[in-house]
Amino acid sequence: MRILFVASELFPYVKTGGLGDVMAALPRALRALGADVRMLVPAYPAIRQAVPVGKEVAAFPDLLGGGPARILLAEAPGLPLYLLDQPAFFDRPGGPYDYPPDLARRFAALSWAAAHLGRAGDANGWRPEVLHGHDWPTGLMPAYVAYGGGPRPATVMTIHNIAFQGRFPAAMLDELWIPRHGFTPEGVEFHGDICFLKAGLRLADRITTVSPTYAQEIQHAGGHGLEGLLAHRKDSLRGILNGVDQDIWNPRTDPHLVSRYDLKHPARRVPNRPVFQRQMGLQEDPSAPLFATVSRLDPLKGLDLVLDNVDHLVSGGAQLAVLGTGDPHAEGAFRQAAQRHPGRVGVFLRYDEGMAHRAFAAADVFMAPSRQEPCGLTQLYALAYGALPLVRRTGGLADTVIGVSPETLANDSATGFQFDTANGWALGEAINQALGLFQDSAAWREVQRRGMTTEFGWKGPAQAYLDLYAAIPAK
Repeated sequence: MRILFVASELFPYVKTGGLGDVMAALPRALRALGADVRMLVPAYPAIRQAVPVGKEVAAFPDLLGGGPARILLAEAPGLPLYLLDQPAFFDRPGGPYDYPPDLARRFAALSWAAAHLGRAGDANGWRPEVLHGHDWPTGLMPAYVAYGGGPRPATVMTIHNIAFQGRFPAAMLDELWIPRHGFTPEGVEFHGDICFLKAGLRLADRITTVSPTYAQEIQHAGGHGLEGLLAHRKDSLRGILNGVDQDIWNPRTDPHLVSRYDLKHPARRVPNRPVFQRQMGLQEDPSAPLFATVSRLDPLKGLDLVLDNVDHLVSGGAQLAVLGTGDPHAEGAFRQAAQRHPGRVGVFLRYDEGMAHRAFAAADVFMAPSRQEPCGLTQLYALAYGALPLVRRTGGLADTVIGVSPETLANDSATGFQFDTANGWALGEAINQALGLFQDSAAWREVQRRGMTTEFGWKGPAQAYLDLYAAIPAK
């Protein structure tokens, strides 16, 4: 089966969150199962500089008012790439979502180029049977397929985070090359705006999201205004849990660690702890339970609940390490917490891949108290690295972590800690549970062992996607 993935991010070249990680792993997992998967991404400078670029396979004199554009064939390790080379839109420093004035046209161009490849193929004769778009930047792709002529490939849209929808003024209809008849509730219109994500969810043949629980939540209170549409399309919606790229997130082979380890050699995990503590400005205290979080500082991530519990953690003898960037108010509050508790609270307010890996290898408890979490990858990394996840029971966090209880300890199924209500008191109770179990080293090691043996690779999810593609009726 010929499949074209389309996305705005691809690790390790361009990444702002979990989307980039998934795009690096899922296409390769599908190729390992025999699918002919390729990927279309913008020709960001970071990608152009890193991968071999070959021949031009399509060209456009002026794409979406951004001037000349062409599609280049390139090759990332294990994955053929198409690069949308349009300097006016993509040859710029900064992140993929910078430069807001032309954000709509930039990603409309990506969607239009994907639809073109789906209908006409490339200059070498390769044409995908399935176009698979990811998140709002690709949401117009099913619209361009639906409103254009020629052969029509199957279309799939995956929601990685429904909070980001890509809404723009209706006055942009013509400059986005959307026909007037498409501006209806059955098309791209959403409360008087053009909504990229809504267009994709309405017009794609199939919709997926990144966990079964999140698929249910977004049909109800968690749909950010799109609940009705998703409930209407529930028969076309499926939640498929994300996996972990075990070539990158593996403590046995991780180059970012000072000491690599696995279940057969648990003692080798220990040297990672004092190194991380020094890097975080924490006391090298081998007996203190080390709680850590690696996250965007965003209200949906629930880090304010952690702030509510800083003094409680420290009074319980624990240390706290916070890695991430985001809301300036949250950054300032965590800095103040570190000043209030020197050596017990450490903050690292920028993104660093190596520090993130070392956090999972050093921490005893990894906290993800999200208000909403489509899938979450960090709790999966924590399980693999032997840090017990402490999560709020929502989305993929509910699907991947089994909370400690007398029953789950007795049947050896517990892998971490869970709480329900999004408030500081409920998180504090879960922290108390973690601190209590930490005193029982034998029970702690059993929960840790169970987490490290839980399989969250990409083979199963990749097969689920192949089954979904195959079930789409031929046109």
